[in-house]
Amino acid sequence: MATAAEEEASRPFAGLSDVSISEDIAVEGDISVPVGPSARRDDEFSTLDEPVKETVLRDLRAVGKKFVHVLYPKRSSALLRDWDLWGPLLLCVTLALLLQGGAADSDYQGGPQFAEVFVIVWFGSIIITLNSKLLGGTISFFQSLCVLGYCILPLTAAMAVCRIVLVAGSGAVSFAVRLVVVTASFGWSTFASTAFLADSQPTNRKALVVYPVFLFYFVIGWMVLTFSPSQ
Repeated sequence: MATAAEEEASRPFAGLSDVSISEDIAVEGDISVPVGPSARRDDEFSTLDEPVKETVLRDLRAVGKKFVHVLYPKRSSALLRDWDLWGPLLLCVTLALLLQGGAADSDYQGGPQFAEVFVIVWFGSIIITLNSKLLGGTISFFQSLCVLGYCILPLTAAMAVCRIVLVAGSGAVSFAVRLVVVTASFGWSTFASTAFLADSQPTNRKALVVYPVFLFYFVIGWMVLTFSPSQ
């Protein structure tokens, strides 16, 4: 026979056996696996099972799109949103290779010139980025490095043109052609970088941000203009 204490303890649950759920009541919520556009979108961003070839081609296409943005500069967040350092590294190596063999470093077989380009490009980009952050810029550190690195593209192309012009000779006409090409590429690089960085800087401090960028590309442009092949 159950004691009084046991009857008291079971009393709150006495009516639960009589409770039933009607089949007409709809159960809220959805536990089905999505098979629509959202599922396809998730599969798009999953690269775990992607072949290496497709991964490399996708990255190359992304770098190519950023080059196009630099060639046709406009206020766009595409270069900042999907930042990378592959393009800047490629341009820096190309520029350093094109500047090898100059008369100034012929005794050292181009070694110091190669290192000098890397120091100027990367150290200069870091200084400009820190300056931008200290002035209240909203752009991230690596986004700024990405923009400054990609915008070296016009100066790298100018260096290739100057090497071709110097093959024909190094007279006054050659210097005039190189001066025009380097000046145009310097202006292009400066304009492109400021177009991408303009919206991320305080309005009353934009001049303080643009000035170091101007000096940065001016130094690189001067290296390109004053290059002369060793004899």
